[in-house]
Amino acid sequence: MQIHQDWHWLDAAGRGTSCALGNFDGVHLGHQAVIDLARGPAPLGIVTFEPHPRQFFQRDAGPFRLMNAEARANRLAKLGVEHLFQLPFNAGLAALTPEEFARKVLAEGLGISHVVIGEDFCFGKGRAGRAEDMKRLGEKYGFTTTIAPLLKQGGIGISSTAIRDALSEGRPGDAAAMLGHLHRIEGAVIHGEKRGRELGFPTANMDLTGLHLPRFGVYAVRVDVLSGPQEGSYMGAASLGVRPMFNGVAPNLETYLLDFKGDLYGRHLSVALVEFLRPELKFDGLPALITQMNEDCDQARAVLAAG
Repeated sequence: MQIHQDWHWLDAAGRGTSCALGNFDGVHLGHQAVIDLARGPAPLGIVTFEPHPRQFFQRDAGPFRLMNAEARANRLAKLGVEHLFQLPFNAGLAALTPEEFARKVLAEGLGISHVVIGEDFCFGKGRAGRAEDMKRLGEKYGFTTTIAPLLKQGGIGISSTAIRDALSEGRPGDAAAMLGHLHRIEGAVIHGEKRGRELGFPTANMDLTGLHLPRFGVYAVRVDVLSGPQEGSYMGAASLGVRPMFNGVAPNLETYLLDFKGDLYGRHLSVALVEFLRPELKFDGLPALITQMNEDCDQARAVLAAG
């Protein structure tokens, strides 16, 4: 998959695509339905934004994203996307009227042949453009438009908000049913305080800045090591939270890979939340914590072995 970071000066190889347009946070089943409608004889593309427009307009809002740009790109590549147009969302782009966005960005800048948008999609300054406006503007500027209906599950629309709610309540299985895949946290392994190593459970620490925080606690996880000599898939147990035993403040993800030996610092991991095992707890002492960690690993192994 080729990633384009701007809509100016696009080379000829990236033009003429059939694109799905949206934020695609989570790349859930609704997003996948939109993407499927863009498949055809033309190369498949995605037009999205970085940062998320909500981050630009609501700078003081709490973290809400289901995935960072790296995780989104990895997921889109798995869906067969050939061109990812990851447009920088800034004051200039936000100021474009719906017609200017359609003409300058989609038609002239990216040279798309077709665009697919959800029926509730809004675009342009003040979110003034609606789906039918895109259809009209496409006819004017030389691209066709498909409007995708909202996908529902059990009579309820699939949305990033519903997925966030499921994760906040410790229901990763319900989130996965709407996503069409396990919810994953991806990023580089960073240096922590190395307490896990001292306790006999060396963990891979990952930063959660900017991401929606699932329920704090311990999870059975599946881990993909995406780079380095240990590249591959592993079972694991992960603690997500602030580490109350050690008076932590900033939340992070600490993952212990079962049956693994090696150094993962700087490597990129993809950690999939499979099942919530227990809430975050504060123990009376280290022996009680170590006993619980052994039980967590045994339970995680049993859950993951059962499929």
